[in-house]
Amino acid sequence: MNNRKIIKGSKTLISSSFNVDTSTDKFKDGIIYTLYSDEFNSLKVGFAENDKVLEKKLSSEALILLDMKKGNKKDLFLLITTLKELGIKYSENFYFKYSSSLMRHLSTLGWPIGRSLYKQRKIKKELIFA
Repeated sequence: MNNRKIIKGSKTLISSSFNVDTSTDKFKDGIIYTLYSDEFNSLKVGFAENDKVLEKKLSSEALILLDMKKGNKKDLFLLITTLKELGIKYSENFYFKYSSSLMRHLSTLGWPIGRSLYKQRKIKKELIFA
């Protein structure tokens, strides 16, 4: 019989530049969303406290809302952390270059992206023919 000791401990797997305060605000429900920029062929993921904040963001930037659902800042933090571990790069405002691989990851992680993984391409075609 082989006696081995199992040493329990914790390790820090990653460090992230994404700052989330440790107050209860990160558990406060709001809206998690995915926006699409046709101009830059990019996605923006984010959190808004309510629909008025999201509407203001949509009216101030040339972005198309792909989908949204109830969520909190912790959901956004977990998504960004996971995508970073997968090696997916993003800008400081959580803009990602569109790719089918990114869309599959977002879908797998339960992030709101709309009904179709190819919805963005359909939107682009509709804009071209409009």
